[in-house]
Amino acid sequence: QVQLVESGGGLVQAGGSLRLSCAASGRTFSSYAMGWFRQAPGKEREFVAAISWGGGRTLYADYAKGRFTISRDNAKDTVYLQMNSLKPEDTAVYYCAADRKNRLAGTDRLYDYWGQGTQVTVSS
Repeated sequence: QVQLVESGGGLVQAGGSLRLSCAASGRTFSSYAMGWFRQAPGKEREFVAAISWGGGRTLYADYAKGRFTISRDNAKDTVYLQMNSLKPEDTAVYYCAADRKNRLAGTDRLYDYWGQGTQVTVSS
């Protein structure tokens, strides 16, 4: 069992940056792939980025490439999402998720554990 708690969201102007954190509890965090997803009002949840258990492999949605960076610190049981050059369309609730099978997936149904989310609002 893994519990996930996101933090770092907030209000930022377009062009600004935020770093989201996802703190995990549980002994097996370091063996799970981790992902970030987001959901904007009135829209379906969508994939943002994922990282393998060791951090050596990453996967990004096209819109996130070059602007967002996913990383993890297994010693701190934390995964991060650095978001730069933010746009108003990045406004959403951001969720982190854990995949016990370490699949580096871009599909939310393949993730086993989810956090409660953190709000990111980008003003124009």
